[in-house]
Amino acid sequence: MSISADHVVADQEPVFRLLADPATYGLKEAVGRIDTHGAVVFLAGADVYKVKRAVRFSFMDFSTLEKRRRACAREIEINRATAPELYLGLVPIVRRGGALHLGGEGEQRGETVEWAVHMRRFDEAATLDKVAAREGLSAPLIAALAEQVARMHERASAAATPPGGLHKVARGVVAGLDESPQVFAPERVAGLDAAFTEAFDRLEPLLARRAEAGEVRRCHGDLHLRNIALIDGRPVLFDALEFDEALATTDRLYDLAFLLMDIGARGLAFEANLLLNRYLIACGAAPPFDGLAALPLFIALRAAIRAQVLAAALGHRAGAARAAAVEEAQDYLAFAEEALRPRPVRLVAVGGLSGSGKSTLAARLAPFIGPVPGAVHLRSDVERKRLHGTPELERLPSGAYSMEMTEAVYETLRARAEAVLAAGHGVVVDAVHQRPDERAAIAEVARACGVDFLGLWLEAPVDALARRVEARRGDASDATADVVHWQAGRDLGPLDWTVIESSGSPDEVLARAVGRL
Repeated sequence: MSISADHVVADQEPVFRLLADPATYGLKEAVGRIDTHGAVVFLAGADVYKVKRAVRFSFMDFSTLEKRRRACAREIEINRATAPELYLGLVPIVRRGGALHLGGEGEQRGETVEWAVHMRRFDEAATLDKVAAREGLSAPLIAALAEQVARMHERASAAATPPGGLHKVARGVVAGLDESPQVFAPERVAGLDAAFTEAFDRLEPLLARRAEAGEVRRCHGDLHLRNIALIDGRPVLFDALEFDEALATTDRLYDLAFLLMDIGARGLAFEANLLLNRYLIACGAAPPFDGLAALPLFIALRAAIRAQVLAAALGHRAGAARAAAVEEAQDYLAFAEEALRPRPVRLVAVGGLSGSGKSTLAARLAPFIGPVPGAVHLRSDVERKRLHGTPELERLPSGAYSMEMTEAVYETLRARAEAVLAAGHGVVVDAVHQRPDERAAIAEVARACGVDFLGLWLEAPVDALARRVEARRGDASDATADVVHWQAGRDLGPLDWTVIESSGSPDEVLARAVGRL
């Protein structure tokens, strides 16, 4: 990677030659090297050594040995919270006897000339950007990832900051995009600037309230797929932003937005929506529904930053590589524009007997509804388990399905739907809704919030529904074939919802439902 000489403040090549030499580690195989604008990483057998570049940028200053030491120490401290098994410690590079050496103990170790972060090496093909390209992102992986992110945010220290920080970032991004008129048409940049201004003017009071409520936290700061690895079957967050506390201290949904954007920009709209919903579920009793109003802005800003960074690096590319980078930068700008485009907000309720495919359809329908990354999916089975304090996949006792408990579940679904709609976000409510009063009550939520309502009723032969629930594994529903037959014997009453035949493949059922939207 080429770094402008204007930014380099010291010659580190002797250190880089030492760390690139297999003999330094007693190895015979070659040492791998990865260069970024702020660091050089050496892959040596089972170990990784990461050295901060001696550079000074407007956003990053590693210009002295002490600053690099502090940055290395901070990187280890921050990342041990999510990846303790990867971050092994801080190692000096010393000059002793006229030669450079890696490490050293005591007074005789020599003069320290550089510092390195020592990490345990993992399979480079296991980062989630490569997993996504190779095999996609499965629903269980997305759920596990959401749990890790939510846990990281829950542990993060809160820091109330004055509103306006992100607006300043947006202005800087627009200025950066303006510097590349050969890539981004000036009228598009002006349109993005106007959309950012409108969004911030509308949302600044909300962002200030969220900061006062502790939603601004010391987050990961660089949460995208390349900084998450699948290790021992679980997603591990690493390489958190360490060089600027202000950049990493932000609204937790802005932190999440980087990951949502990174997934959505790859054309994985379903996976991005599923990540949002699993994150909200992982937040338990207090999901940040109010912040959903700002989520499209957060996602757009993350995409615009990626577009700016790609355009700024074009000077180091030529030919086909440059053309591909230009196209990628323009795609990110288009993604930002699309995220900011107003979309109608609506409430969709999906009802039907157990086994009719409500949850499958609701999850697949959610990306089509409302602002990016799609609707919040509220599911009665998940809410029932949460209210009962039971893990999602653990079977509840029969008492948890009493009429009183069921009414509490439906009341919770309606209250949460109202909170989501109040934030200007779409919502899909997935529950049996067999009684006319239940269907009327969820429709009333939409009417009271002034949004469109669509009720979908899924139907299939009862024997088919019974077979489906008996075959179901690893799902929040506790329904059995007996439950299906009991439901089928109850009076449905007058039905004014749109009936969807749920026989056939999930794609066919989705196409029928999308046609009703």
